[in-house]
Amino acid sequence: MDLVISQENRAIQKQPNFSELLEGFISYLDVSEASIRAYMKATKQFYIYIMEHGITEPTRQDVIGFREQLKTEGKKASTIQNYITGLRQFFKWTEGTGAYPNIAKDVKGVRLNHTHKKDYLTSRQVKNVLQGMERKTKIGKRNYAIVTLMLTGGLRTIEVSRANIEDIRTVRDQSVLFLQGKGRDDRNEYIKLIDQVEDAITDYLKNRDTVDAKDPLFTSSSNNSKGNRLSTRTVSYIAKTAMQQAGYDSDRLTAHSLRHTTATLNLINGGTLEETQQLLRHENISTTMIYLHHLERADNHSEERIGEAIF
Repeated sequence: MDLVISQENRAIQKQPNFSELLEGFISYLDVSEASIRAYMKATKQFYIYIMEHGITEPTRQDVIGFREQLKTEGKKASTIQNYITGLRQFFKWTEGTGAYPNIAKDVKGVRLNHTHKKDYLTSRQVKNVLQGMERKTKIGKRNYAIVTLMLTGGLRTIEVSRANIEDIRTVRDQSVLFLQGKGRDDRNEYIKLIDQVEDAITDYLKNRDTVDAKDPLFTSSSNNSKGNRLSTRTVSYIAKTAMQQAGYDSDRLTAHSLRHTTATLNLINGGTLEETQQLLRHENISTTMIYLHHLERADNHSEERIGEAIF
């Protein structure tokens, strides 16, 4: 290891100008804005780390030290993994341009927990949430339409935010909503709008001041942003508030819990793994299998059998 580090140090003639390197790296990338922000954050955090430790010629050991400090600070495993992934890509690029050795090569990230970090609602709880939502005002109609849409279609907040009125179309004899998913540039996937959800959306749109096909499906009613597209933060707030008003207030219940609820209720009520994968628009079926494994454990009655044997 010392030999490797010494070789790296000899290859470095001066402290790299990370600001210039990052600018070149970002201009080279052909990825989404979200990915660019993630790469910038990872690189900037590492730059802060080496400055705080007086490191002028960072090596592989410094990348490892950065990772360990993030652990000590209590950063989430997913955050640490994103930082290390970003550094791997950055230093791979610097090596390719001859600007700096790839000191992040083969540096391991952290072990991620592939179970869901958020809870889901039972069918009874879902009914309580929907029954408790106010539906007489324009805002109430909008919020009810959003929550029912998220529950039946497993929509992410970004998909709700990006939806336009013209995305409601017809496939065969069924109204559907085409979606622009996370990390996607097009709208080639859709969810079916069951009657209750279509009626809720129609009821909301009828009460909008103006409606044009290219308008956002859901718009803000606040004074500062009236008529503008809802932000993902606002969609999250609407979902969270609906659960809280029904008495379900927990850090593990968020807007994403509605998506978990969609998957779980579909599997419980006879949906296949493949159908659930298609419903949630998962690229990899292994992501969908997490729900199935969770349900298989819930259906394991070992504790009850043991209790009957000894009590």
